[in-house]
Amino acid sequence: MGKRKVTILDTAADAVAEVAFFVEEKGMAQTAKKFVAEAFEFFEKLSDERIQHHPCNYPLWKSLNYRCVSYKKYTVAYLYFNDEIVICEFVPSKLLY
Repeated sequence: MGKRKVTILDTAADAVAEVAFFVEEKGMAQTAKKFVAEAFEFFEKLSDERIQHHPCNYPLWKSLNYRCVSYKKYTVAYLYFNDEIVICEFVPSKLLY
């Protein structure tokens, strides 16, 4: 099974951190840590060369040639290359539609 390199832009990493900070402020530090760990594990799973997701429907992201995939209640937008994926955005799905 081939793997692509995964690059995570600051915008996506910061968005995951914001969710974790929110959860942690609610007194659920372990849940926040688990959320971050699982999100980054999910990002790594996108490196599988056999997986390709559809282009985003959100107009701005579609114009940037992003591909989208759902993760829990969030949408992950990334650029797809043969040897690398670049994770660009991590946003609550309800904000896109």
